[in-house]
Amino acid sequence: MAVDNKKFATEGNPNAFGASNYIVPISLEDYRRLSNFEMRADGSSVTFARLCDALVVGGGPAGLATGIALRQRGMDVIVADALIPPIDKACGEGIMPDSRRELNLLGVDLTAEDGCEFSGIHFVNQSRGYRNLASAAFGGGKGIGVRRVDLHRRLIDRARDLGVGLEWGKRVVLGRGQIATVGGEPYRYRYLIGADGEASRVRNWAQLEAGSVNSERFGFRRHYRVTPWSDYVEVHWGSSCQVYVTPVGKNEVCFAAITRKRGMHFDDVLREFPWLRERLADNEIASRDRGAVTTTRRLSKVTRGSVALVGDASGSVDAITGEGLALGFRQALLLADALERDNLAAYEAGHRRTLKLPQRMAAIMMAMDRSDWFRDTVLGTLTVHPEVFAGMLAVHVGEQTLTRFLAIDGFRLAGGFLLAGCGIFNQPASHIPRKKPIALSPGAVRPVSIQEVP
Repeated sequence: MAVDNKKFATEGNPNAFGASNYIVPISLEDYRRLSNFEMRADGSSVTFARLCDALVVGGGPAGLATGIALRQRGMDVIVADALIPPIDKACGEGIMPDSRRELNLLGVDLTAEDGCEFSGIHFVNQSRGYRNLASAAFGGGKGIGVRRVDLHRRLIDRARDLGVGLEWGKRVVLGRGQIATVGGEPYRYRYLIGADGEASRVRNWAQLEAGSVNSERFGFRRHYRVTPWSDYVEVHWGSSCQVYVTPVGKNEVCFAAITRKRGMHFDDVLREFPWLRERLADNEIASRDRGAVTTTRRLSKVTRGSVALVGDASGSVDAITGEGLALGFRQALLLADALERDNLAAYEAGHRRTLKLPQRMAAIMMAMDRSDWFRDTVLGTLTVHPEVFAGMLAVHVGEQTLTRFLAIDGFRLAGGFLLAGCGIFNQPASHIPRKKPIALSPGAVRPVSIQEVP
């Protein structure tokens, strides 16, 4: 979503244009008292015809989820975006079981009719002439692959049913004193929510850019019309990129690639993965190719005055983690709880917790991307010890704590690094010794041996 603060600055505003001039925390009592406020900025009067508790800038999944969560708590919400639905974006399109549960809390119940359910994650290492395989199944429900545009439609329907104001194809211009125009119409809001993506203009306007970018890579996506050959999301690791294949329908898969190399294209990716190239060679491409930059970004703060950031605007993790959508839904619910109590400080504190584990996972996966030795060691360990992979997946979907995982599987993981020094992982997968999967408590993620993988 594009936000134009320069326009306001050039229309006679005497205070243009530091964020300190604009972001003014206001009590509910004062907000209501000023609801008929008139402003004379350039000699003419402006009467605010529309009042809202929250103006959400950005109508993607994170923005819609935020609008839904706030409306569920009785707030008057406007979601505005310069684009017109359906809004598509390069995305792996897999929703993990924990994300699915969070969508349920928002009143969006995705079923097999909306896409294609998947049972777990399958890692394949095909670099440097040998192959490792590792798989783990979910224990607390299934994930689901859903086309991005279909998910967007479902969120729009839910928001509309709840009475969220949806302003599509309208540019937002931010002014001072909790004032904005949406498509040229004046609005007064109590809270401004930036849900306008990684290149957030709201973040820039609110002077919340301070932080760090720990990784930046390039992702691209297309769909193939083919019957899914597995009910797992497959993540294929190569020397220069990763490919993940997600079933999104009875006769369709999403093929997404992420690389640190500029200028890489689908043909380059398929040359690196001959098995996938052969599998997909004779199948119809079912969508236009899309690309995007994916980053791991950490911000110093995500709130200021009456402004809060959600989704990728508030910090992000590399797409290989599969956590982008999940973080947006989680933060939407967290923000709604905080605003219901008029306590943005609670959101600030809670937001740090939402990113902590995913960014740790992203750091590990970035290390696997950069180092052949580290990637071979980790994937070799997961192949030999499927219960370790099961534990990692359980942590990833919130079904086990990191502390408990390290207590149970830390020694096995350390042992894998010792075995790497002996070259045991640099063998064909058929020659790698495998331990029998251990029994886990009911509901935990279940380790799956290679022979069980569909």
